[in-house]
Amino acid sequence: MEVPESLYSTVPCRRQQTDLLLALFGEKTHYTCPSIFIYGHTATGKSLVVNTVLQKLKLPHVQVNCVECYTARLMYEHILNQAGGVVPSPENDYASYARCDNMNEFLRLFKQALKETDKEEETFYIVLDKAERLRDMDMNILPAFLRLQELASGNLCVILISEIVWEKFRRGTGFVEPFVVHFSDYSKDDLCEIMALDCPVDYSEDFYLSYIKLLMNVFYQVCRNLGELRHLAILNFPKFVEPIKSGEAGQGDVRKLWRNIEPHLKKALQTVYLREVSSAQWERMQQESTATESGASSTSTPIPSNVARANVELPFYSKYLLIAAYLASYNPAKSDRRFFSKNAGKFSRRSKLAKKHERTSNQLLGPKPFPLDRLMAIFYSIVEERVAPTANIFLQISSLVTLQLLAQIASDDQLDGPKFKCLVSLDFIKLIARTVHVDVVRYLYDFV
Repeated sequence: MEVPESLYSTVPCRRQQTDLLLALFGEKTHYTCPSIFIYGHTATGKSLVVNTVLQKLKLPHVQVNCVECYTARLMYEHILNQAGGVVPSPENDYASYARCDNMNEFLRLFKQALKETDKEEETFYIVLDKAERLRDMDMNILPAFLRLQELASGNLCVILISEIVWEKFRRGTGFVEPFVVHFSDYSKDDLCEIMALDCPVDYSEDFYLSYIKLLMNVFYQVCRNLGELRHLAILNFPKFVEPIKSGEAGQGDVRKLWRNIEPHLKKALQTVYLREVSSAQWERMQQESTATESGASSTSTPIPSNVARANVELPFYSKYLLIAAYLASYNPAKSDRRFFSKNAGKFSRRSKLAKKHERTSNQLLGPKPFPLDRLMAIFYSIVEERVAPTANIFLQISSLVTLQLLAQIASDDQLDGPKFKCLVSLDFIKLIARTVHVDVVRYLYDFV
């Protein structure tokens, strides 16, 4: 099989995996592996390499995204449409090649479609991207695709692309082991080489590569996702060349360029992966900060409040634990029975008058330490379903301490259990409570 010269340049830093796929595919008319399983982390070039090889060599194939085709019928009809050359459009009333509801009908119609389009002679490839979604479909779909070459009695190859290992797919019986291909993470040099391809026309490749290496020194320890790093590089490059455009520095003044972009990279480092604002909003923020530093007045549109990052993404039960910790820190222990016990009744008039004559509120006094057993008692009172006290729940408490949302207080007595203190504000806990539909003000002693 002749390999075009442009193939390797289209998929840089993936020559080994490309050669392996070419060896597995062989000649167009040769039988190949019944199934190939390709796995690796996000943005490691899996789909790019497979699609590029199939397109450059002009091999007959079908591409299926298992997230879009989330049911068996959608997947069957999508494959049949591409194999039969049918494109749903207004001209044909968005008609499909044929209606297909099960694997038996799919095998019959698929062989018929290949025969009609004269694709029986060459190896036909079916690429299933996001293949981990197949585990959520009918039990027979994944085993059938793995042995599709045998069931259809044709020259077929099914390529599964996933981000998880093959061991996570095994369930039941009837599985045929596919040929496994691993796409390892890009090294630091590989990332620099790939990102250097985005070099703007107005600047030299060496200058842009020096900028990429500078960026990698800042972000490589916390982020190795190629897509995210390319986004950060493109987003911050205008700020990097700002002194050059204003005439304050040249392309060789590395120290001055670094001094100009360093604070902006630190801001970007705090929001890696979050994407709380769009690229246009981020550029507007950079312009506003520059105008503020130079003393100019800013009249641009204000940035949305989600830039403040008040709402942190937490696991489901961690949100309830954090709410319980806030209630334990700001409510007196004597009020727990009134708030969380059944048939406890309402606050009496005498207790309300006593509360009214208290000098300061608990919100002004700040958080108070509380024992672990009180935290868990409040947690089980506010959570809507029954939760077993497993190690996973207590591990989430440790995670909240690591995130500095809770603080562990040393106990005076070594026999006492651990004590904690909630470190978040009322506005923060309201946002967290809103995501799980809990009216936290209803349980606060100061607001009763």
